[in-house]
Amino acid sequence: MREAEIKITVQLDEKNVPENILWESTDAQGQEKVPVKSMMLALWDHNYKNSMRIDLWTKDMPVDEMKRFFYETLQTMGDSFLRATGENLIVEDLRDYCAHFAEKMGIDTRK
Repeated sequence: MREAEIKITVQLDEKNVPENILWESTDAQGQEKVPVKSMMLALWDHNYKNSMRIDLWTKDMPVDEMKRFFYETLQTMGDSFLRATGENLIVEDLRDYCAHFAEKMGIDTRK
């Protein structure tokens, strides 16, 4: 069996607010830490039948980028859900909501 590792390093200020978030993977080409401004990690606990989440963003994450990050996360959650379940109709509903979200948040989806 092959094994891969993903490592996330969070550098905190004196008030425990993230200043920097770095991630690296043993499967990455460059094997170097990559800085990011925000992350969402969701894990499914099969024993307790619930999800565990970590949502972090740095204190200098721009609001417009946070809006775009949420929009793209919702879109990719739809992609993942479709691949996992084949539930096309509900994913179409989610896509409709994503379009509504983008419009309300002033996100240019052509980028």
